[in-house]
Amino acid sequence: MKKEFSTGKMRSIMCSLEMLFGSKSATITVLSLCGFFVGIFAAVAVLFAGSRINGRKAVGGFESAHAPEFDGSLSSLIASIDDAGDPPVISAQSDGDSVITYQTYRVKSGDMIGFIADAFDVTQDTIISVNNIKQSRLIQPGQYLKIPSMPGIVYTVKKDGETAQSIAEKFDVNADKCALVNFLQPTDSLVAGTSLFIPDAALDWATRQEINGDLFHKPLRARYWLSSNYGWRDSPFATGKRTFHSGIDMAVGKGTPIYAALAGTVVAAGYDTTYGNYVIIEHHSGYRSLYGHMERIACRKGNVVYNSTVIGYVGSTGMSTGPHLHFTVYKNGKTVNPLTVLN
Repeated sequence: MKKEFSTGKMRSIMCSLEMLFGSKSATITVLSLCGFFVGIFAAVAVLFAGSRINGRKAVGGFESAHAPEFDGSLSSLIASIDDAGDPPVISAQSDGDSVITYQTYRVKSGDMIGFIADAFDVTQDTIISVNNIKQSRLIQPGQYLKIPSMPGIVYTVKKDGETAQSIAEKFDVNADKCALVNFLQPTDSLVAGTSLFIPDAALDWATRQEINGDLFHKPLRARYWLSSNYGWRDSPFATGKRTFHSGIDMAVGKGTPIYAALAGTVVAAGYDTTYGNYVIIEHHSGYRSLYGHMERIACRKGNVVYNSTVIGYVGSTGMSTGPHLHFTVYKNGKTVNPLTVLN
């Protein structure tokens, strides 16, 4: 009886719909479209609910069921991660507050190191140091980062005989915690080249500025046009050859003041057939900077200069096609792209 009622009710509904839409085929079409949109709505609702459940606790990346063998040294930790495969979660066990674990995070589009550090309750220095990041601006979506469970940095022993105690004093952190995390006694003698994780330590100012690309200030305070980038280019002197440009060219009006990009000491100031009137400044951490094609030099060899010091004025001396500043940055004798260290 119940089945007959349900069938009769369904026929009544279908008849009503046929009268409304004019034909049986039109009714079927409308019902199909309604079913399609209801399905889409349900799928979106499920996806939305799933994203709300995961929330901010999602850390990305893949986890393996078993951690690889780990002997407690950081070099073993780094070597154990296979970039070609799915990064594992690696744990190094100790006691008390000095248990340290490592997990992996896969960088997403729009991520910044500061945001990632806040999400895992560590410092930017921690992520930069543990992952040996040379330029924080160059992290890429899809890249995997190792994230320790506590803030700190990686330190490489500089000379034989250093201890966890002496290293902790250098960074003003707890020596016992430093030793425990690295499976050492505070007074154990270490060999040069050994890598340790130093809990709660921070990078020095110069290193942090260098990695974040904020070490050097722009040597021009006026608006300029970047007329030539660092790297290979067609020669601007109609030679038809590809040449390597060791700096950047900043085109601006003749006579514009040029400032020291970083505090340091002037180690050369003179004339060169290629760079015209030029100045070279020696900075800390193995850096030097060169300023070429000046109209006039405003400093001498031996002068101590600062970011506020005018060292010369823009010109077009030497091999130049017009007024501009040629700016080169050297790190330990090798040129680097100035745009990666300019604030």
